[in-house]
Amino acid sequence: GLEGIMPTTNTALTPQEEQEKLLEEALQVVKAQSFQMKRCLDKSKLMDALKHSSNMLGELRTSMLSPKSYYELYMSVCDELRHLELFLVEEFNKGRRISDLYELVQYAGNIVPRLYLLITVGTVYIRAGEAPRKDILKDLVEMCRGVQHPQRGLFLRSYLLQCTRNMLPDCSPDAGKSADGDVRDSVDFILLNFSEMNKLWVRMQHQGHSRDRDKRERERQELRILVGTNLVRLSQLESVDVHFYQKVILKGILEQVVSCRDAIAQEYLMECVIQVFPDEFHLSTLKTFLKTCGDLHLNVNVKNIIIALIDRLAMFANRDETSGIPSEIKLFDIFSEQVSSIIQNRVDMPQEDIVSLQVSLINLALKCYPDRVDYVDKVLEYTSEIFAARVKKESINSGSAVSKELLRLLKIPVDSYNNILTILRLSHFAPLFDYFTYESRKEMSVYVINNLIDNCTLLRKQDQVDALLNMVTTLVVDQPDQSADMIDPDDFAEEQALMGRVCNLFQAETADEQYLILTVARKHFGNGGETRIRYTLPPLVFRAYQLAMLYHKIRDEDDKWSKKCGKIFQFCHQTISALAKADMAELALRLFLQGSLTANQIDFDQRETVAYEFFSQAFSLYEEEISESRAQLSAITLLSGTFERMNCFGEENYDPLRTQLVLASSKLMKKPDQCRAVAISSHLFWQNERQDAKRVMECLKKALRIAGQCMDASAQVQLLVEVLNRYLYYYEKGSDEVSTTILKQVIDKIKEQLQSLESGEDTEQINKHFKNTLVHVRHRQEVETEYNYAGLVL
Repeated sequence: GLEGIMPTTNTALTPQEEQEKLLEEALQVVKAQSFQMKRCLDKSKLMDALKHSSNMLGELRTSMLSPKSYYELYMSVCDELRHLELFLVEEFNKGRRISDLYELVQYAGNIVPRLYLLITVGTVYIRAGEAPRKDILKDLVEMCRGVQHPQRGLFLRSYLLQCTRNMLPDCSPDAGKSADGDVRDSVDFILLNFSEMNKLWVRMQHQGHSRDRDKRERERQELRILVGTNLVRLSQLESVDVHFYQKVILKGILEQVVSCRDAIAQEYLMECVIQVFPDEFHLSTLKTFLKTCGDLHLNVNVKNIIIALIDRLAMFANRDETSGIPSEIKLFDIFSEQVSSIIQNRVDMPQEDIVSLQVSLINLALKCYPDRVDYVDKVLEYTSEIFAARVKKESINSGSAVSKELLRLLKIPVDSYNNILTILRLSHFAPLFDYFTYESRKEMSVYVINNLIDNCTLLRKQDQVDALLNMVTTLVVDQPDQSADMIDPDDFAEEQALMGRVCNLFQAETADEQYLILTVARKHFGNGGETRIRYTLPPLVFRAYQLAMLYHKIRDEDDKWSKKCGKIFQFCHQTISALAKADMAELALRLFLQGSLTANQIDFDQRETVAYEFFSQAFSLYEEEISESRAQLSAITLLSGTFERMNCFGEENYDPLRTQLVLASSKLMKKPDQCRAVAISSHLFWQNERQDAKRVMECLKKALRIAGQCMDASAQVQLLVEVLNRYLYYYEKGSDEVSTTILKQVIDKIKEQLQSLESGEDTEQINKHFKNTLVHVRHRQEVETEYNYAGLVL
């Protein structure tokens, strides 16, 4: 058979298992060779030890390992090389010449082990001081060019950087000549290492098949820190001043960054520069750095680089220990110009990135120049200009990236100033709302209004109110791009309630200005349609009534105050009539009555005319518009209660109105309603200077009679108890028409009828009400001297 020929196991490994296997094999070799190397070192057999170390280093020649696996192998080899380095230092201390060794290791067979050994010996050679430090460093960095495989080369140069870390000359060129060199030599060394490493790193992008591009880019991201460490080393040199940084270091870095023409490298290295060098250096080289941003590859996300720089400098400006941005550096202007030139040159820059840049500019303006409102407006103006050129109005969909960024842009000044009056000074703020669709315009409007309310910002001028209501017009009137299904009734009610609350923040310095404010608000709110005005007009009416009271209060300072009060009531009349026309009769009725009461309190020329007009309007609404029986009773109660408090009516107005009210009370449809209304109307004959005890008794007797006509037994008793309480009220007020005999009759009638009621919740309630009434009477009999129900036996 075939059994003997077929393989018995499936040996295919996954890529990860493959990596693990290769790494494990390499680490075994390193372990074995380093063991041999250490044995030879212990016996002082240096040549043999170098042969074993060369074998161990030979493992780093592989091109099979991924960056992660190669890094593990590299770290393991470096650990072992430390033993060799320590041995060499001891040899030197015993008097051995290191230069001979330096020559010797250059004959190692393969270039990778040779260069690792050279660097290891070279660092000991530098310490030995047998030759000028700068020459050895130059030698080493040049020799590393021998390895051009990207991964192997990157790690080799990383080793060079690591080993020479504490050996770089760091004295100023002014400190006098030294054979070891000065900081300029260190900078040349690092810049050369940096540019060579960057070329190797970029070359990785162009190796292998195009389908592996994502994997390659991932591997490059894993290795970027090796390249970035060069910049960290440069930033650690203490003898570098701003001038030297500008002329040599930054120039060298940026030349390499631009010339490599690789998006990944450019983006990472520019962000590295921002992170590792101090703020003072950035401030002095802003223009150069930002100009370079404009020269980067089109695939570079320049936005992130600029934002990182702006955020860093804004933080610097706000740090307590700094004195802020030096005045000669026009930070905002420089950023503003450079950002706009970058945007103009990158025609395909996504809109949301453009707005993100403006967001960071606005943050910069607010953090570094909090008083310069014009800077914030300039950013908004520039955003408007770009949008005018590139975007159609009302075309930025809610929820899109650009819409979110634009919302963020507009919310920042709102949050930062916490004063909508400052926002109203930004002439380019509100126009940006036009690019949003309905949902976002509404969201932004609600945001503005909430800020206004939360900070209790008072609007003291007519033009401020006008500007605000124009800005948040989405909440004030129907929008052409809103459809019925966009409106959630609960949200709508909440939004309009907010608009109602805003009216309380309209507070002018003078009464005349307040009138102008109310007029302009009325014009805006009046166009809001029937669903909105129920929320927005009533607060305006109340503000107007308050204003009328204010004119009365300052009447000695304004000889036209009476005329002005007349105008205010006219304004209120028109406003309430608009509500009445929009089928809000009950609301209008209450507001008319409130107006009548307000006029009653103010002693102006048209006092009685206005009070009568408002009252009769309320009464007409009751007669013509209110048909539901519960609403009718509630309205007649309000009308009677208001009328009872009026004291400005002369007889020719007083009597007709009172007659109408009493008549209306007795015309109610349902008997219980009629009974209660008639009982209430008794109070219309018991006003301070107009008391008529006979008419009061007529009303109460009529109420008893109507109660008796009720078919429902429990309702009848309930009404009798209520009417009894009215009798008691007038008895205690000293009405000579109410005798204890009448009271006894009513009480007996109630007792008799209570016994025939079936037990239940209603009966229990009535019983309780009646008992409490009797408790009150007994209490008066025991305590009071006057009107104490003397002779009433319960």
